[in-house]
Amino acid sequence: MGKVSDPSAGDAVQAGAKAAPEGSQQVAEGESAEGYHRGLGARQIQMMAIGGTIGTGLFLGAGTAISQAGPSLILWYAVAGAVLFVVMRALGELLVYRPVSGSFAEYAREFLGPFWGYATAWTYWIMWVTTGMAEITAAGQYVHYWAPGFAQWKTALISLLVLFALNLISVKVFGELEFWFALIKIVAIVGMILVGVGVLTIGFSAAGDTASVTHLWADGGIAPHGVWDSTMTLQIVLFAYLGVELVGVTAGESKDPEKNIPRAIKSLPWRFGIFYLGALVVILSVVSWQEFQPGVSPFVAAFSKIGIPAAAGIVNFVVLTSALSSCNAGGLYATARMLRTAGRNGHGPKVLGRLTSRNIPAVALSVSAVTMAIGVGINAVDPEHAFVYITSVSTGGAILVWSVILVTHLRYRRAVSAGRVAASGYRMPGAPYTNYLALAFFAFVTVLIASSADSRVALYVIAGWLVLLGLGYGLLKRQARARRAAGAHGSR
Repeated sequence: MGKVSDPSAGDAVQAGAKAAPEGSQQVAEGESAEGYHRGLGARQIQMMAIGGTIGTGLFLGAGTAISQAGPSLILWYAVAGAVLFVVMRALGELLVYRPVSGSFAEYAREFLGPFWGYATAWTYWIMWVTTGMAEITAAGQYVHYWAPGFAQWKTALISLLVLFALNLISVKVFGELEFWFALIKIVAIVGMILVGVGVLTIGFSAAGDTASVTHLWADGGIAPHGVWDSTMTLQIVLFAYLGVELVGVTAGESKDPEKNIPRAIKSLPWRFGIFYLGALVVILSVVSWQEFQPGVSPFVAAFSKIGIPAAAGIVNFVVLTSALSSCNAGGLYATARMLRTAGRNGHGPKVLGRLTSRNIPAVALSVSAVTMAIGVGINAVDPEHAFVYITSVSTGGAILVWSVILVTHLRYRRAVSAGRVAASGYRMPGAPYTNYLALAFFAFVTVLIASSADSRVALYVIAGWLVLLGLGYGLLKRQARARRAAGAHGSR
């Protein structure tokens, strides 16, 4: 039977970094204050920093975005990358101030109040659970490339069960699995870029259309369908970056977080530049944007056009590992940690706070896996429409979580100025103005989502979700008051 964390443990850390030295004396070597084993090394966190973001959004979603925005999509990826770097710098400052697993919810609770800690934990959980549903369903579709007759739901279920079992073993196994998943994606993208650069250098294309950087502006302009249609792709672009904040979830289980986390965050600009901007520049130069179609991987399409027969199979394998990686890191690992945080802080059933003898939040992990399994059945019934709706909801949830991180950081800075908490050793430049600019960007994207009938449903779902959270929080408070009243009555 696993040990149970004290649900009031979240209150004990309110004192912030100043209380850390005392608490650290009571923590076993190699473990965090929350009972997790610090089993994630620098190389694993570095890989997760970029590997957690590269997924279906880039490998498949970019096809739809390119057909709508043309070469201007590169600009939107650059803008979104800059905004997400601001979010990560804000999170990095908080993480160095007090490294905890489930950090978003913990910091929101400390600086915004109990409700926002509760809402952030549950929103991040549902965001990644729904994304995990989409990823394992996509895995079933990818396997059809090699085994067309194999039932999609079987692949999805097998993928979920294998990843669930591996996550139950230890955080080190999870870290190694995610390291290799991320490495496959990174090596594949670098290989694609190098081949593309080679094709551009010799000006060759088997399709009869000479590969050239002039494709970036010569085929109808940079934004061939107009600025508005181009701007509308920002939702897809943000979905491709979903997962960048996973570094924050690993804080409680990382070795030397004060050193490794800033290092991982500092590396994000060049990683975004290579794996997102570099890849898009190359494929849009090798092949005209007019050759890409919605729902088809632009990477597969580009390499098919330049006459590399094995490209489709290679890229399909990469896309499959990408989907499994996203499900592994976000759908299972992150959701389990957030769910356990909710249980420890009294924002969910206490049983969610349990750890196994291996320091794994098995109950929380099981709840996430079972919920995702329900999604397998739903997606099997109507995979086409379900995927669109699920990704829209995921993006809406991500915008909410990222915004909470920025606002929490603003409140943290106020607390530092007032002398209530210790200053972090990793400060975000340009605050608070960079926070305001990033929040304005997210507000703009929310307006874009609301203006499209296809994506507007996501806002309805998010609004309904917040109402549900409010009702649940009210119920929890009433139960807490009843317990206190009963305790006071019993002590008389």
